[in-house]
Amino acid sequence: MMTKSVLYGVLLGVLVVAWTFVMGFTGWYKDPTQLALFFLVIPMQIAVVLLCLAATARLGASYGHQVGNGLILSGVASVLLFGGSLVFTRVVFPDYFEDLKQAHAGLLQKQGMTEAEVRKTVDAAAAGQTSMSNALQGVVGTLATGLITTLIAAIWLRSKPGASRLVPPASNESA
Repeated sequence: MMTKSVLYGVLLGVLVVAWTFVMGFTGWYKDPTQLALFFLVIPMQIAVVLLCLAATARLGASYGHQVGNGLILSGVASVLLFGGSLVFTRVVFPDYFEDLKQAHAGLLQKQGMTEAEVRKTVDAAAAGQTSMSNALQGVVGTLATGLITTLIAAIWLRSKPGASRLVPPASNESA
């Protein structure tokens, strides 16, 4: 069953990295209204976690095993997301953070802020915008979303005591 978690983790990692590059190549990350589309990765992750847990529940995974499955899935995806994020911001889109600063400044100017207020606000926001912090935020977000989704979903997507199973549980293998 652990193999399923790893495979679903790879699937999630590939989907999120692919969506990140869609956001980059379309230029949507430069538009504050389009930038919100990036957060479609959250329902994407929830769907992949649910699919994985449904598959492993059919194989006899208990609640605890399901939590482990969700964490393995999220951990595998996080590794891929971390690498994909660094490639995105350091190699393919090295001006990513500068583009974000310009988009943020434009939005603040439209809201009527003075040039000094805009500069101060953008500089404060930009202080934490680095490739490493961006990649780490992706890891934390993926692990947190995976854990929360799994803790809730595993209540329903697990093997119930006395339920028939497609395969008997392995005595020495983790689900």
